[in-house]
Amino acid sequence: KWRWIELAVEEQRAYVMRLLDALEVTDRDKRLKVARAILYLAQGVFDECDTEVDVLHWSRHNIFLLYEMGIFTALLELLSMEIDNSQACSSAVRKPAISLADSTELRVLLSIMYLMVETIRVQTEDDRPEWVAARAAFKNELGSPLYNGEPFALLLFTMVTKFCSMNAPHFPMKKVLLLLWKTILKIKGEVDPLDRDVIIQPPPPPPPLRPPTERVNFPKGLPWAPKVREKDIEHFLETSRNKFIGFTLGNDTETLVGLPRPIHESVKTLKQHKYVSIAEVQIKREEELQQCPMTLGEEEVEETPAEMLYLGMLPNLSQYVIALLKLLLAAAPTSKAKTDSINILADVLPEEMPITVLQSMKLGIDVNRHKEIIVKAISALLLLLLKHFKLNHIYQFEIVSQHLVFANCIPLILKFFNQNIMSYISAKNSICVLDFPHCVVHEMPELTAESLEAGDSNQFCWRNLFSCINLLRILNKLTKWKHSRTMMLVVFKSAPILKRALKVKQAMMQLYVLKLLKIQTKYLGRQWRKSNMKTMSAIYQKVRHRLNDDWAYGNDIDARPWDFQAEECALRESIEKFNSRRYDKNKNGDFTPVDNCLQSVLGQRVDLPEDFHYSYELWLEREVFSQPIQWEGLLQNP
Repeated sequence: KWRWIELAVEEQRAYVMRLLDALEVTDRDKRLKVARAILYLAQGVFDECDTEVDVLHWSRHNIFLLYEMGIFTALLELLSMEIDNSQACSSAVRKPAISLADSTELRVLLSIMYLMVETIRVQTEDDRPEWVAARAAFKNELGSPLYNGEPFALLLFTMVTKFCSMNAPHFPMKKVLLLLWKTILKIKGEVDPLDRDVIIQPPPPPPPLRPPTERVNFPKGLPWAPKVREKDIEHFLETSRNKFIGFTLGNDTETLVGLPRPIHESVKTLKQHKYVSIAEVQIKREEELQQCPMTLGEEEVEETPAEMLYLGMLPNLSQYVIALLKLLLAAAPTSKAKTDSINILADVLPEEMPITVLQSMKLGIDVNRHKEIIVKAISALLLLLLKHFKLNHIYQFEIVSQHLVFANCIPLILKFFNQNIMSYISAKNSICVLDFPHCVVHEMPELTAESLEAGDSNQFCWRNLFSCINLLRILNKLTKWKHSRTMMLVVFKSAPILKRALKVKQAMMQLYVLKLLKIQTKYLGRQWRKSNMKTMSAIYQKVRHRLNDDWAYGNDIDARPWDFQAEECALRESIEKFNSRRYDKNKNGDFTPVDNCLQSVLGQRVDLPEDFHYSYELWLEREVFSQPIQWEGLLQNP
């Protein structure tokens, strides 16, 4: 009997080629058997390995080999075929209870594809030169129109919407969402602070030991430089001019005539800290393109992966957002099961329900872990979409944000945090001995009720902590500089909910909670600020401030909902103008060149109907000669 790890690379390639040919057979059972063989290779031929390190090594080697041989494209065709399998979908709709058995083929395909996307994405120290090239090629492949002329992510979004509309309740949503998250993560350029663990970096050198007599001098002041927007300078000057000279000069930030010397110094300080964001540059450029379409010509849009993803998502963006939020609601610990809610447990429930206490405990842990993974994937996915589109163009970010807000994303996230957050962060819904590859290399110990209750020894469940931080970051992105959405935080009484979240002693999570509290303190009233001085001090210490920000001492503001509604409507109008100018070429027909020469226009041959010669005299009499001419009106409106 031959062993995979003892074969030469050429022999391994030949074997993969035979598997690739066998994937094209019409027999469903044979195809599934071949797909499982490919999955075994992608998992690192664990039956031939002695340690977890060996399994991971061979998994990486085999996955790059599978990609080189074109397995991913073949799997993509099979996946699209399974999605369009109307017979499987209709039988799943009719079944009273759906279990793991209904999604076997899909789960095998999605597992292989997930392993390939995640493994090729991650950079390691032992990368071979050909792997580096393969990673770059795979990144371009995932971001380009790969499936049916559209990016691969759109195929997965289609699966999500079909599942949520109950047209395909057997789709394994956990695997779909994980693959969708990693696919969109694969197409980005920058490295997010929360994703830095995927790149192995050498640890920093230890600091030199100080002599005991030497005193440590800490820098004075706050550890960041305050930022100022152009609008802040304009607002400051408008207030100062009204106060000292009685009139304003619009957006003029240069003229300081008539203002006292301290105001001159203040403006100088503000300008030294002025920060112009990419969003402000893009908004200004868009205004110029809207005002001068003929002069500036058509904008050259670079076909980045984010641009192609947005273009593909735009027609059905609302359905995609609503489907993701439906899944998030169904997986949230605070939501109660309803008969009409979507069943997200289709790919975790066994065919036969447990009959012993131990089996019930194990299934309970599986179900909770399943929900936690779905929340993690959706929170990371939504955050990535917002970040990608904000970097690509501010109005792409704004349309996704508005869809999220209109689909009640803000109260949904607040509802998520309105639970015992410490209990959620420290949940132990993992069984370490069942984790891959530990479970296939070591002998399985006997599981007991006591060992299941003990769980792992970590202080936090890092999966749940990651989800909470992502949801807080989404909330921050939705509400930043948006007074209407900040008022939603106030109306939904988010302050006590967020304050409870501060009990989690983790710096990054606390930072994003404090940011959300900071933007609404001026609306909460003086009494709240007096009663929460500890929280106010924490905000001052840990959150970046604007130079002329009145968050800590601002007077109580009279909330006028009609102003906020107008703000959202104006934003919506700007988004629609952007989409119409950039993507709807038919509406831009007003700016196409026209023939203004009278002789040329009148000289064109026009095809007339056959009966025109018989009725044109009657038409002239009725429509021209018998109608009185309003000469005064013609003279007034030349």
